[in-house]
Amino acid sequence: MRWALVKVALAVTAMVVIAFAVPLGLVIREMAGDRAFSDAERQAAMIGPTLSITTDREELTRAVLSTEAGDRGRLAVHVPAEDGPLDIGTRRATATDVETVRKAGRASVSEVAGGFALLQPTALGTGDIAVVEVFVAEREVSHGVATAWLMLAGVGVALVVGSVAVADRLGVRMVQPAQRLAGAARDLGEGRLGTRVPEEGPTELRSAAAAFNSMADQVVQLLANERELAADLSHRLRTPLTVLRLNAASLGESPAAEQTRAAVQQLEHEVDTIIRTAREQRPQTQGGQAGAGCDASEVIRERMGFWSALAEDEGREVRLAGVDRTVRIPVARPELAAALDALLGNVFRHTPEGTAFSVDVHHSGDAVIVLVSDAGPGIPDPEAALARGGSGRDGASGAVGSTGLGLDIVRRVAESTGGDLRIGRSVLGGAEVRIWIGLNGGRPERGRRGHGRRVARRAGRQRRGEPRAAAGPGPGH
Repeated sequence: MRWALVKVALAVTAMVVIAFAVPLGLVIREMAGDRAFSDAERQAAMIGPTLSITTDREELTRAVLSTEAGDRGRLAVHVPAEDGPLDIGTRRATATDVETVRKAGRASVSEVAGGFALLQPTALGTGDIAVVEVFVAEREVSHGVATAWLMLAGVGVALVVGSVAVADRLGVRMVQPAQRLAGAARDLGEGRLGTRVPEEGPTELRSAAAAFNSMADQVVQLLANERELAADLSHRLRTPLTVLRLNAASLGESPAAEQTRAAVQQLEHEVDTIIRTAREQRPQTQGGQAGAGCDASEVIRERMGFWSALAEDEGREVRLAGVDRTVRIPVARPELAAALDALLGNVFRHTPEGTAFSVDVHHSGDAVIVLVSDAGPGIPDPEAALARGGSGRDGASGAVGSTGLGLDIVRRVAESTGGDLRIGRSVLGGAEVRIWIGLNGGRPERGRRGHGRRVARRAGRQRRGEPRAAAGPGPGH
């Protein structure tokens, strides 16, 4: 837009300059010529009184030489006589031109070598017509025209430069608010809901900025209402959970009863976590919140420990690698735990008992990669599974009781950091879910992503010979 305004200003100003400068230059040229010929007419008029009194050669010669033009050899007098025309001074016009002026009785201008000759008829005392010739040099006709053209050109250039400078400033005044509005829209689309636009610039852009800020406020309010609704819906589970806990308490003492009571207790804990997370979490703002995040290794070890009992009961072999050191990620602990539990639930729900799976964690410098692999049947259509609700549809990957939102939860966790979620074929023969968690808020380079995935896979293969570890989250299906 900025350069478009500059181009328009340049074109319009150039047309205006040409429209005025060219005619003005032509007028100046005409004025210079008129000035030169007016001076020549004045010189010719100075010899008129003498011609009206006498036609004597000596008298006329003295009169001619007394004038400025005659002294410079530019004035001549042509007097008719019985014995032939009397020519006094330097003659340049042809005899034909002189005779034509004498017969016509009006002044005329003839082209001669080096300029022009003004032929002015003058009446003599005898009734005849004499012709006074005044030479006008060509340089006098165009005297001052070149300077005037240069001045007009300079004024035109100054006008063009000035208009371009003004258009550039106006363009900046319009473009900068538009660029800020576009950048804010991009940030809002990436999830930074604290983005707002200064209401500056032209009236239209100020109105657009105000509308954008109002829309962003509405989005934040809608998200807050959605979280409150999620918390309220989760709170409704407390009543049936209380009944379930009371019933589990009356089951007596047995391993099955203990497992049931432990499961109910864990379910109550998870509901409390959902309610607390929904009400405490705030929309992501510019730059994120200081101090937000968790130790991915610690959370993975904790969730692996929780699921280990079920893995033992179903005879699943589990491998864990890369969690022997602290790995800080910009994801809240409850969100990462929910994502891991979603993947774990998918492993146990969609693979047969006894199916092995593994969890590999790799730190690539600008991101943390979590690879969850299994030896199950895999995912026939990864793209459909990544679509919200896709994994819960009827089909090869569907299952009774599946909402299809597990992978969507994991995907949103990854994308909130600038990362992504991908599904592929694991080295175990089944599905592999790769969670890419960005550490700097931006998407890493493709080359480094591929490098990190190869390193993580290689590390997982190297660790498969290690002693058996606690069960961990399986791939999202």
